[in-house]
Formats: sequence, structure tokens, C-alpha cells
Amino acid sequence: MAREETRLFLCSCEGSMEVAPDGLGKALGKVGGPEASFHRHLCRAELAKFEAALQDDAPICVACTQESPLFAEVAGEAGREGPRFVNIRETAGWSGDRASPVPKMVALIEAALAPGTPARLRTIESDGLCLVMGQGQAAYEAAAKLNRTLSVTLLLTDPADLMLPPVLDFPIFAGRVSKAQGSLGGFELTVDGYAALLPSSRGTAEFTMARNGAKTRCSVIFDMTGDASLFPRPEGRDGYFRADPGSPAAVLEAILDASDFVGTFEKPIYVTYDAGICAHERSRITGCTNCLDHCPAGAITPDGDGVHVDPGICGGCGNCAAHCPTGAISYAYPNRSDQIGRIQTLARSYLAAGGAAPVLLLHDASHGTPLIGAMARHGRGLPARVIPWELHSASGMGHDLVAAALAAGFRQVVVLADPAKAGEFAALEAEVDLMEALLAGFGLQGGRVVTVMESDPDAVEARIHSLTNLPEITHGAPAPLGGKREVARGALAALAEAGKPASDQFDLPATAPYGAVVVDTDACTLCLACVTACPVDALRDAPDKPQLRFVEAACVQCGLCANTCPEDAISLQPRYNLAPSVMQPVTLNEDEPALCISCGKPFAAGGMLRAVERTLAGKHRMFATEDSARLLRMCDACRLAELSRGGTDPFAIAHPRRTRTTDDYLNAEKKGLSIDDFLGDE
Repeated sequence: MAREETRLFLCSCEGSMEVAPDGLGKALGKVGGPEASFHRHLCRAELAKFEAALQDDAPICVACTQESPLFAEVAGEAGREGPRFVNIRETAGWSGDRASPVPKMVALIEAALAPGTPARLRTIESDGLCLVMGQGQAAYEAAAKLNRTLSVTLLLTDPADLMLPPVLDFPIFAGRVSKAQGSLGGFELTVDGYAALLPSSRGTAEFTMARNGAKTRCSVIFDMTGDASLFPRPEGRDGYFRADPGSPAAVLEAILDASDFVGTFEKPIYVTYDAGICAHERSRITGCTNCLDHCPAGAITPDGDGVHVDPGICGGCGNCAAHCPTGAISYAYPNRSDQIGRIQTLARSYLAAGGAAPVLLLHDASHGTPLIGAMARHGRGLPARVIPWELHSASGMGHDLVAAALAAGFRQVVVLADPAKAGEFAALEAEVDLMEALLAGFGLQGGRVVTVMESDPDAVEARIHSLTNLPEITHGAPAPLGGKREVARGALAALAEAGKPASDQFDLPATAPYGAVVVDTDACTLCLACVTACPVDALRDAPDKPQLRFVEAACVQCGLCANTCPEDAISLQPRYNLAPSVMQPVTLNEDEPALCISCGKPFAAGGMLRAVERTLAGKHRMFATEDSARLLRMCDACRLAELSRGGTDPFAIAHPRRTRTTDDYLNAEKKGLSIDDFLGDE
């Protein structure tokens, strides 16, 4: 339904924050917000008013996340879909800042109500087969608990203190996993030292003769070995549960989490992939490897000229999409347009409601949200101008999102990152460096992107409250239409217009996806192999003459052209070009066509013909003489005609062998001849 039809329930949470019709209500009216009702104790004393609203068909949004389970349960009992929820208490209302939180509340509400495209889901089946790995009695007890809901097999890495029970409810083996792959519902493992428990074991566990390389499959893995993880980024691998065996609380928590992993599950498909614009490879020559280099989970692998993203392994960190130069890999949870559109809504609504100097705080749910809650409950909370926005993963921020946020009116973008995932932020650091270089080239003040990698709420609070109030750049961002590069260029154009660039062209870091192609015209033969290799049509030929043309706005600096060039005549120049000509083809090299010495028709680039003659004329046996070398300077038709006149018919082939019949063999036998001689006589 339309956003304007939504019933919005606002509650002051027993007067603990500023929520009133003459404040927040009036501000929502200024931005054309939805119909709102105001309450003091909605989740308890005034719950009947929420229940009454469920009798209508209008969608409902409740500005409370603490009591969302209660409201969802009440809606379910009424046969209604659960309402939307938005947190305006910990994120805005509970703050020690003297400035009014109302503009921020308006912004958060408006962004929460913005329409979006639902993410696609992938169905996963788990039969409950669970491999428990660990040492001795502790691993056995964990396996026994998991066996209540899952079908368990225990793999002991050390059986030393195992006390054998009178009844074995699940199979026990010794061994150690040497290789593992897959995800929930489809793990494949290789076990070395594999040996089954002997049923005759008496005082201590005894096993059959061990062997290496045993193969097995399971749907769930419970790892309490204390060894290194079987997988990179283990916290993102669905179906893999890992616990420190020295922490009974951690083991118990992991058991509770793993126990329910049997049945049918739905997982978001975090990214989409368009092979048509992928710059990874062409004809076995490698160009861009950004997604492969920055996937912490190992979910992306080469696949011919493109790549393959395993949705079962992908944990949605977003590094690949943030750093992909073409947008071939695009984030879909939510998609780019929805994400940037909501961030623009935050800025637009905040400023329209009277807010000033907004700062965007990007964070994830598992790390950032609890920290913000702790700051609000036990400290000063967030400043009124710092607007938080939750992402699935804070590491998946690209320069296109930052540029769009700054162009929409945000003074700074702060990324609240989890130190435990510090290794996942290399792509983000590259995107921040790129953004700083772009801002410097536009003549704008830097320091607009800040990364706060902390787990201590006091440290986070101190860092955020100490942010410098930077001057405004602009607040007229274009709508996020088109692909990644179109969105980024639109936002960057708005930033450049607001700045004072010293030049139309300036250098960028080596990893930048913008730049020029430089051609050594003395070495280039205009073979145009680079045109064939270019995945984004930045390099082009001309239909009527030997010419290499280039559209800089399309170039992603993937390097395929340079890696393909047989003459090593191409190099890359990372830069940003503000000139209007960047959208138009420019000529990088051209030559006069070589004319056929027989008919006078142009048939090749002059430089390419000269290179061929230097390589073949007088050196290759087919062109060893002056007469044969003349063939190189002829077009295809004249070359064939010349060969035919010389008695060498290029189309001549051996006469096809005549079909041999039974009569042929009988007649040959009568004449006492072999079949070959007989047919030769005829």
C-alpha cells in the first residue's frame, strides 16, 4: 500500500523522550509524513488502541523495537501481517544532547517507510545429519545434547578421557578433518586418521585400524576442537558452529543455536551477478580480480571468463559489490537503488524538519546496534545530528554510497566497525582512499569518511561526540538511477560542482575504477585485440579506417586491454576527468590503411602490415622469396588468385575415395587384381 496510508504509532515510552503532537507531529506534517497517533504507554496501558487499528486494512508502523515481539504476536492473533518497526528511542530520543531529537526522529521514520524491493530468497534443506568434532568426554556430552534434535555422529580428535556409556545412541569415530567445503545442508569433508570405535572397548575407547582420506557428508558441523576454523570467515558459514571447548557457556550457547538446524530454511541471496559486464577475464587473460581478492568467505571462484558466487557460502559482507568496478556484482540486500534512496531520504527529511549538519552513522545489527543501545541507556547516547543507519554488513560500503550520501547533504559518513572482523575491511579502506582522493580533486575538505573500529561503547561515544562540524558541501543529490557507475558519476558530478577543482583532470589511487588508457603509438600496430578484450566498450574501432578510439567515462581500469596487447603498447592512468569530452570517443591511434598491391583495395592497417612483414618476409619458409613475400601485401581475394595462377590451388583437395561395392570386389577377384589396382585400372 501507499506510504501515505500507513498508520504510525508513536510512544514517549512513559515520558522518557520527546514525542508530542506539537513537536514530532508538526515536523512530520512538514515533510508530508503519515497519519500518526501519540501515546505514553502503548505496549501496556494503551495496547487496546493498537488492537483496534488492526481491524483496518491500512499498514501499520510502530516506532518501537524493544516490544516488537509483543506487537507482532498481537497482530498475528488478529490475522494480520506484522507491522513495520523503527527505533527512535535508543537512536534518537534517549540522548544527552541538548539539541532537539525531532528532526532525526522524522528522518528515521521517513526512511523506514520508504518502499523497497524484497530480496530474493534461496531455499535450503537440512536433514539434520550433524558431525560433532571435539575431544573426549566434553565432546561426547555435547553430542548427546545435540542428538536430541539432530542425527549426530561424533568424531573424536582425542578420546583420552572418554567414559564409554552402556548404550551408544550415536556412532563414534576417531579422526581429524583435513579438508572441508560446502555449507548448511551440503558439507563435504575429508577425514584423516579415520577409525570406528570397537564395540568391544572396555576400560578405554579402542578403535579399528585408522585410514586417511575418508569422505563423508553432513548438513551441520559442530566444532569444539579448539583448533583453527575449518573455513575462512566461520561466523558467516551457515550450518557451521564453532565453540571454545574451554568455555562451557560458549559451548552451551552453540548447542542451543545448532539444535534447531533441521528442516527447510530460507536464506537471502545477498548479491546478484551480471556476467555481461564482468571485467575478470577474456580469452584466458585475467583483468580485474577485486571480488576474488576481497571475499573473506571464499564464496567467489573463477568461472571461465567470469566468476561464480556460491550463495550457500556467501555471508553478505558486501566487499565484492563495494569494490566491483563495473557493478557486475551488485548488492541485493537491499539493492543499491533502495539503499541509496533511503539514505537520501534520511538527509532530505532531517534537513526539511529543521535539522542541521547531519552525520551518517553506518553500522551492522550484531555489533553496532548493541553499542548504540548501551550508549543510550548508560551514557550520553548519540548526538542529535548523528543519524544511524543499520546495514547487514558495515564493510560493504562503496564510494558510490558515500558520494551519494555527501551529495544528499550529510557532512560526514562514519562507519562503526567490529574489530573482530578487521580483516574484512581492506576493500572499505580502498574505497575510503578513493573517496578522499576524489574530494581533494574537487577542491573539497577531506576527512569526510571516518572508520570507528571499537567494541567499547564509551570509546565509541567519545569518538562520535568529538566529530568536527565540517562545512556543508551540497544537498541536491540526483536520484539513484542506472547502474553503479551511473549512480556514482551522478553523485560525484554534484560534489564537483559544489567544489573548486584546480583542474579538469587529477590522479587517483592505483585501485581506482576511473581513468584513461595510454597507447604507445610507435609500438601499437592497430591489431585491435584490445577492442575485443574490453568488457565495457570503452575501447572501440572505426568502421571505415584503421583507428583506435576510447571513451574514458566507460573505462573501469580493469587492465584487460594492457594484458591482452601483444605489443605491450598499452598502459593505464588512474584519474578522474571532469571535462565533458569524457563521454565522447577520442582517437588514441590511427594509421593509413595498407592498399593491396594488386587491386588497390584497403585491407589492413599499415602499421600491422609492416609488423607482419618484419616478422615473416624472408624469414618464414612460405614467404622466403621476394615473389612469395609479395603475397603479404595483397588482400585475401588477390592472394588466392595469385596462388592459383602459380599452380597452387588453395582450394584443391585430394579426390574423394570412390565408394567400393560388392561388385568391385568380385570383379577384382575375377581378374586376379587387388581392389586398389582394379579400381586404378578403371
